[in-house]
Amino acid sequence: MKYVDEYRSGDVARKVTAEIETLLEPGRSYKVMEVCGGHTHTIYKHGIEDVLPEPVDLIHGPGCPVCVIPMGRVDDAIAIAERPEVIFTTFGDMMRVPGGNGSLLDAKARGADVRMVYSPLDALKIARENPDREVVFFAIGFETTAPSTALTLLRARDDGIRNFFAFCNHVTIIPAIRAILDSPDLRLDGFVGPGHVSTVIGTTPYRFIARDYGKPLVVAGFEPLDVLQSVYMILQQIVDGRAEIENQYTRVVRDSGNARALEAIAETMELRTTFEWRGLGFISQSALKLRDEFADWDAELRYTVPGVRVADPKACQCGEVLKGVIKPWECKVFGTACTPERPIGTCMVSSEGACAAYYNYGRFQRRLETVDA
Repeated sequence: MKYVDEYRSGDVARKVTAEIETLLEPGRSYKVMEVCGGHTHTIYKHGIEDVLPEPVDLIHGPGCPVCVIPMGRVDDAIAIAERPEVIFTTFGDMMRVPGGNGSLLDAKARGADVRMVYSPLDALKIARENPDREVVFFAIGFETTAPSTALTLLRARDDGIRNFFAFCNHVTIIPAIRAILDSPDLRLDGFVGPGHVSTVIGTTPYRFIARDYGKPLVVAGFEPLDVLQSVYMILQQIVDGRAEIENQYTRVVRDSGNARALEAIAETMELRTTFEWRGLGFISQSALKLRDEFADWDAELRYTVPGVRVADPKACQCGEVLKGVIKPWECKVFGTACTPERPIGTCMVSSEGACAAYYNYGRFQRRLETVDA
């Protein structure tokens, strides 16, 4: 890529859309899930859903790392943050995620020392600067962000920093996709695979989707033409009677992934037996915890937390949105009781949340369409 405009050309988009039209079987509809929340925002920011032929329906998946953290884990984070000896650090999105006991922002308002950071290394720096305090990093995200947590833990060990701790909530994408495929609520024709996660894990782990379920997956970049091309590639597979794992994002993603990142994760973390996902429930071996060798930096061992499962508010339908069962605007409280300013669910909080994407880029158009109908 020389200029980003090359991936945002309206003329090229129209040509790709015309090619997609030629692949459609008359009278058939196609459901394609974009797993990653970053793709969801690209789709609505650039109006991709509006230029695709009507039979092609893009379904939003569970690939928003903030959105899948259950309320109980947020309450655990708040319990740690409100300890007087703790400086609690977190990415900005997590500050406003509601738990049963409010949000981390509410805890900050109550007097907890909660600070926003841009990386776990920022938290490690705070630990160095405050040797008399205990600094906890709220480690969240898929395999995309797990390497940065892993490298920070290795740095803390090598530098002998003992007042730094990670509250590990990293999740893994493959079990979530398998849970979607096994769900009776949804029938999909293919997947737009996550680009950022795939830079770390590669394309090989997705092979079971084609082999065991007969569904195509195309790993895609995040520009509008990336997404359109990936949809074209999925439909071409369907026309050809194929189910394969293909890589549209070849300028970044390799089949084997990033070996050094995977080594860092393997050295510091291991799979949990099970982990609760918002909307998907408990999924076995779907999240990471710190290895025994890093017990001295493990916040879950350092502190006592409630560890209570908290049900989502009855009005919130984040679970159905994360599973692709409903569109965000079909939620009863979307854009009324639930807005980015006053979110009820995580999908409206995160910069990668599907509800936030609809609210920011598609809300008014959807409302007009509903009124006109």
